[in-house]
Amino acid sequence: MTVRRGARSLAAAAAAIAVLSAAGCAYLDTKQREWIFRAQRDVTATPAEYGLAFEEVWLKVAGEGDAPAERVHGWWIPGPDASAPTLLYLHGARWSLSNNLFRIQRLQRMGFAVLAIDYRGFGRSDGELPSEERAYVDAQAAWQHLRLLEPDPRRRFAYGHSLGGAVAIELATRNDDVAGLIVEATFTSMREMAEAMGYGNLPLGLVLTQRFDALGKVPNVRAPVLFVHGTSDRFVPPAMSERLYAAAPEPKRLLLVDGGNHSNTSYVAFDKYQAAVRDFLALVQDAPPRARAPAVRGG
Repeated sequence: MTVRRGARSLAAAAAAIAVLSAAGCAYLDTKQREWIFRAQRDVTATPAEYGLAFEEVWLKVAGEGDAPAERVHGWWIPGPDASAPTLLYLHGARWSLSNNLFRIQRLQRMGFAVLAIDYRGFGRSDGELPSEERAYVDAQAAWQHLRLLEPDPRRRFAYGHSLGGAVAIELATRNDDVAGLIVEATFTSMREMAEAMGYGNLPLGLVLTQRFDALGKVPNVRAPVLFVHGTSDRFVPPAMSERLYAAAPEPKRLLLVDGGNHSNTSYVAFDKYQAAVRDFLALVQDAPPRARAPAVRGG
């Protein structure tokens, strides 16, 4: 009897949440977007603070429905030399480009020219509230601009940190001309992140609108991938990068940085990281062309 009552209570709770989801889906969607992105507007520094030459970039993206077009703000930072490959930098939650400069300048030191953007709702970009789909649209607009900056598809790379890694994986499923992908400190999916944070008892499938299902999409990435994760990451378990690595097709590489946390792997192990990037660039150069799997759409 107790088991039946418990089952009925669980079913009733699930039904109530489903009803609330239908009635208040806009509210639930808004709150999820606020909690996940925690977007910051502060722009406290530019690449000039690190002695880097740069250009302001403004990209137009279509507004939703009848809304007017909006702008995505970014920086174009030339590489250390004329032979540098070009990389699209996609940041994670909360911090704008200003707070990502320490990582951006290290990637530039590793040999990349960098195009870095703020999703709408961050930094100087237009828009009030980011969403999963808007982040994908903004990344695609940046990729199209990167094609103008780098005509050679063999020299176009994408990089994503944390949530930005999930955006980069989605980008790579939509575009045939991503030569290589670097994914750092990234989770498998928003659902599994919620479960890891202790919310696994909730019917997440009914309420999640921002899914970021990187694990479901990474098998469809046809570009070589380098996964990077610090072993002391307290926010995203390193095991998630190991699972992404296992699910990705060859060629691929995994770099686990001993003692690295969610943000500082390129600082605590710069030489090791740079060596892994050089090995990865050689891997990309030697990788044979591959047939492309069907792209995954949606969250």
